[in-house]
Amino acid sequence: MVTLDVRPQLLDALSALRDRVASVRLPLPLPGAPRARQTRAELLAQLDDYLVPRLKAPEAPLLAVVGGSTGAGKSTLVNSLVGRQVSEAGVLRPTTRIPVLVCHPDDHHWFAGMRVLPDLTRVWAPQDEEDARPAPRRTNPRGHHHATRELRIETVSTLPRGLALLDAPDIDSLVVENRTLAAELICAADVWVMVTTASRYADAVPWHLLRTAKQYKATLVTVLDRVPHQVLADVSRQYGALLTRAGLGDVPRFTVPELPESAGGGGLLPASAVAPLFEWLSHHATDPAARQYAVGRTALGALDSLGRRMPELASAVAAQHAAAVRLTAAVEDAYKREGRRVRNRLDRGAVLAGDALTRWRGYPLDTSADELLDSLAESLAALLQCAVAAADERIADAWRREPAAAALPLPAPDREAAERIGMAVRRWRRVLEELAEDEVAQLDRQPAPDPDAVAALLVSALLGGKRARPAGEKLAERIGAQAALRLRDRGGELVGDHLDQVLRAERDRRLAPLEALEVTPEPQAELIAALSVLQKER
Repeated sequence: MVTLDVRPQLLDALSALRDRVASVRLPLPLPGAPRARQTRAELLAQLDDYLVPRLKAPEAPLLAVVGGSTGAGKSTLVNSLVGRQVSEAGVLRPTTRIPVLVCHPDDHHWFAGMRVLPDLTRVWAPQDEEDARPAPRRTNPRGHHHATRELRIETVSTLPRGLALLDAPDIDSLVVENRTLAAELICAADVWVMVTTASRYADAVPWHLLRTAKQYKATLVTVLDRVPHQVLADVSRQYGALLTRAGLGDVPRFTVPELPESAGGGGLLPASAVAPLFEWLSHHATDPAARQYAVGRTALGALDSLGRRMPELASAVAAQHAAAVRLTAAVEDAYKREGRRVRNRLDRGAVLAGDALTRWRGYPLDTSADELLDSLAESLAALLQCAVAAADERIADAWRREPAAAALPLPAPDREAAERIGMAVRRWRRVLEELAEDEVAQLDRQPAPDPDAVAALLVSALLGGKRARPAGEKLAERIGAQAALRLRDRGGELVGDHLDQVLRAERDRRLAPLEALEVTPEPQAELIAALSVLQKER
């Protein structure tokens, strides 16, 4: 006997696991990511649409979802089971239809609310279609942003209490939304009713669903529909052999012959054609032991399947984080290397070159302090721009080798970087000028040295390396050895801080698109922890 355990602790563990699954993000285009996103969507559908509502309300009606491929005759079958036209059957393909759920009037309340399939807006149609009124709109807890998706609720007293049938869209529909919705609806079922036809029973799509049902240990029945009388025995035998070979030999199998009513999808089949299936479904909805077995088998199978699928999702999350770490490391490594290179070049006096060197040689006779400071600032900005461009090139090379980087803009020459760096250098120059002014204001020398000249000598000494040794000597002559040493120590600190700041700001800009994806290590551990709590509660 399969019994459902519905202790509050189990439900809490299941709800916690559901929240962990919902918070998983897989934004990087790694090889296994599409499959992992699919797994996440399926897990959420199974938890939201089936497991959590079923364990919360084990007494709710048994839901049989009728699924299958295009033209299998699902709607005609559902209409014939309930004895009237509740689901629109059509020969035009692909048919974009609202899924229809049919239940006994006394069971209407179980489905009118958002207990199962919370993403679908309810619409119910009394006999007069004009009076069809949608249920109150509900925000979408799973975060789908596409157009409102609807579920039509029909009530008929010919169905026994405790049984609901749901006619799902085609699982191989040309319309992507139909396929997605069909997969979601099947995940909400206590009983999967798979419908195929004499001409299509070997197709890949229905078999994929049959294998999925077997994998989840879901309660499953198959209907071989529209079988011509003359080949009924042969087709039935061949289908049975295929099921046995797939390990599905014990799945209840119903055969519906091709009848004049099957054509065009408009009519109802005679009650005798669907009686065996109707009796099987009624028995499993109304007989306590049969119902307990059907519901318990699907629910426990779904619970067990979490143990297989959650680690797969967790390892996809871990792979995302590992890729994000590699992408981040490439950026940090490139900027660290360039930072070291800039410092080495400064020590070797690389800033005091070209125009800056000419100005320095002409100072103070042919060049003013202001002109010398301008050219030194420009030279420093050019050195930093080269460093940023070299770091970006190194990052782009490393990222090209990483599939995950396809989701991110490759670092490219950035015209605005020159402006940002130029502005930062000008700010730094102003700070050094103020430092020189403060130092001069504290001297009791008469006449006081020109603060601009002190600033020009200070910046030359800080940026010129060995070439600018005379600048340090002239600075000591102007303001005294003690003050010159103090000024150079403080200025040296400011140079170091400034270089770090500029390179760090550019590095952070390169990392921002990656950080915006919020790929963190926590979700992996949280998924495994939530699964382990659930398994303990089992």
